[in-house]
Amino acid sequence: MSNATNTGTTIGVPKEIKTDEARVGLTPAAARELVHHGHRVLVETQAGHAIGLDDEHYRAAGAAIAADAAEVFARADMIVKVKEPQPVEIAKLRPGQVLFTYLHLAANAELAHALMDTGCVAVAYETVTDSRGGLPLLAPMSEVAGRMAIQAGAHCLEMPQGGRGQLLGGVPGVPAARVVILGGGVVGTNAARMAMGLEAYVTVIDKSLPRLYELDLQFGAKLHTIYATVDAIEEHVTQADLVIGAVLVPGAAAPHLVTRDMLKRMKRGAVIVDVSIDQGGCFETSRPTTHTHPTYVEEGVVHYCVANMPGGVARTSTFALGNATLPFTLALATKGWRRALREDSHLRAGLNVCEGKLTHIAVAEAVGGTFVDALSLVTG
Repeated sequence: MSNATNTGTTIGVPKEIKTDEARVGLTPAAARELVHHGHRVLVETQAGHAIGLDDEHYRAAGAAIAADAAEVFARADMIVKVKEPQPVEIAKLRPGQVLFTYLHLAANAELAHALMDTGCVAVAYETVTDSRGGLPLLAPMSEVAGRMAIQAGAHCLEMPQGGRGQLLGGVPGVPAARVVILGGGVVGTNAARMAMGLEAYVTVIDKSLPRLYELDLQFGAKLHTIYATVDAIEEHVTQADLVIGAVLVPGAAAPHLVTRDMLKRMKRGAVIVDVSIDQGGCFETSRPTTHTHPTYVEEGVVHYCVANMPGGVARTSTFALGNATLPFTLALATKGWRRALREDSHLRAGLNVCEGKLTHIAVAEAVGGTFVDALSLVTG
């Protein structure tokens, strides 16, 4: 893909093939916007069919429909996806081709090295930043995942799912469940909002006093805030009925805050929902699960560790993600990746792999690779 796009860029949207994934990289409205700005959009047939976005919707927006993924990858200058590329997709990537999607490379060294071998330019949604220090392309899915975490946790507390048979909000005369949320960011805040709405007893644990202060002002006496120490985590987790793992270190693997020893002391039939599983998980006993087989029991505790939680509400998630990614997709397509990344430091923070080099320091450290400053690759 050239640095300037005099004749427009071809943006390819393959159908997601990861297990239980029905989200799609572009909505018809986003496709129309890109076409309006002089670009070409090529969507694999049936890419959005599962969520009611059919080929005719994309055609009406000005997109072309490809017969299969091979055509999309072969013809596109830039690939826009949702989930990290699977092995058969990695084999279709070529040098200089832009890949714009979630990657979560810190927890997947094999994928990081495979992308390096392709020579592609891989920009990860989850490490793009904004002027307030936030992660604007991770935020919408974090909002979805935080809200889903409470739904999933409440369901898992039911007896048929292996839980302790407890209603999250209790009833008059019966105590509400104790919900402990590790992390007060976007996931944690949305989880807390949902849990309080269901009248649970909710505690958020975070190491940022300013963030705890903000949560206290936002929710008042309904929410209990605790400063994160090993002692505090141990005390509250072992007493909890439902624990939500909502810890994020941008670009890096999640720290294991809850050990197996703590888990052994939890109530039998208690539930943990590890939203951090995409980054390796924040419970020592976490391992990725799917929507088809979402849970397992270890040390008497139900584990829900679905690695693509927002995929369970794929229609909502697709529109939420599309709203956030479109300006960046448009910038990459219109300016070319070098100029777009050179001019926008926040978008440049999303560059994880570039023509065989690792360009995000946290990813490089996590996968044992050599870090190369992204700016050096987009200037000159």
